[in-house]
Amino acid sequence: MDHFHIPYALPTVLLASALLLKGPTFVRAWRDPDVRATTLLLTWATAVLVVITPVNIDRLNRLTGIPNIASPWAYSFLTAFCATGLTMIMRWREAPSPRRHRRMITVYWIYAGIVAGLWFTFLMAHVPEPRIYDLDTYYANTPWMREHTLLYLLAHLVSCLVAAAMLWKWFPAVTNPWLKTGVVFQQVGYAMGLVFDALKLTAVSARWSGNDLDYLSTHAAPPFALLEASLVAVGFIAPQAGPFLQQRHRDQRAYRRLHALWRTIRVVQPAGPRARLTPWTPLDLRLLARRQRIHDALRLLAPHYDDALYRRAHATAAAAHGESQARGIAGAVAIQAATDAYQTRATHPADGPAPQIGTDITDHIDAIASALHRPRALNAVRRGLSSTESVDTHA
Repeated sequence: MDHFHIPYALPTVLLASALLLKGPTFVRAWRDPDVRATTLLLTWATAVLVVITPVNIDRLNRLTGIPNIASPWAYSFLTAFCATGLTMIMRWREAPSPRRHRRMITVYWIYAGIVAGLWFTFLMAHVPEPRIYDLDTYYANTPWMREHTLLYLLAHLVSCLVAAAMLWKWFPAVTNPWLKTGVVFQQVGYAMGLVFDALKLTAVSARWSGNDLDYLSTHAAPPFALLEASLVAVGFIAPQAGPFLQQRHRDQRAYRRLHALWRTIRVVQPAGPRARLTPWTPLDLRLLARRQRIHDALRLLAPHYDDALYRRAHATAAAAHGESQARGIAGAVAIQAATDAYQTRATHPADGPAPQIGTDITDHIDAIASALHRPRALNAVRRGLSSTESVDTHA
């Protein structure tokens, strides 16, 4: 039955990967109760899936020499997962208060008692025959093991019902799209958990009445447990990871968009020492450094800046493009001309105050950076300027 092991691999790897990715955040912000709770939830969910994988059940039996020792371990992790999930929902739904704190502590104590009960009933039970797939039904009529199975199933059933009810009442009040997405994932996940409990209890009850519906427990129920762990975990991760990934995507686009402008002004020697950045430097810091580098370079390019060139380029670009794009093209033409003048050490002659790079440039950095990615539009404006200058010269 090796094929039966395969469905466990994907959710286990996904949850373990999410836990590893959450590690740096936990190290940086371990004092944040939401970060701690999410990390614990992922830990318990991953631990459950690792322990209930059939090959690992067999390994635990052989390594410890205790038949079926995986049972209290797996069900303890499952119980901890349930408790953490309930307290996280409370944390999301309610503002901090002494009442909320007392309720959360009560949940922890109740489920800690259930974990103690699971170990007590297992140690009291006589289960000498290792069972990889059908432990619950095989020992359904065995004293203490019967109570062991019922304890974890009822605890899990109650937690799913309570969590689903809290989420159902809270859902209409949720306005944040990422949080709403997370709530939907959790509701579906807890629904899968209820199906799991129903199938398991039906199979165990059938054994009590002398019937055999073991396939409900051994084959039908496990996929719903895997779905529950995965969906509920995703539901708790989405409201935290979603905005982070969305912001990272925006920062990545901005960082790439600014590359052409950064490359253009790279010839300008910075006034001070450059920050030492590596590929492992956080993206937001690299983006901030790139923007700062651009603004510093513009300040140093001011003596070489030709505002009249900018005005002519803007007038030429505006004839073929919208205002925002025309400003970007004109700024790109003027900055490229200023960098060329900087390299030849030629300052722009001007009567009166020294040239300044004003808001026409500094307020349209993104548009200028985008224009530098469109060399055809820039070349067309330059040709237009050359034609105009040629006509003026001949006139």
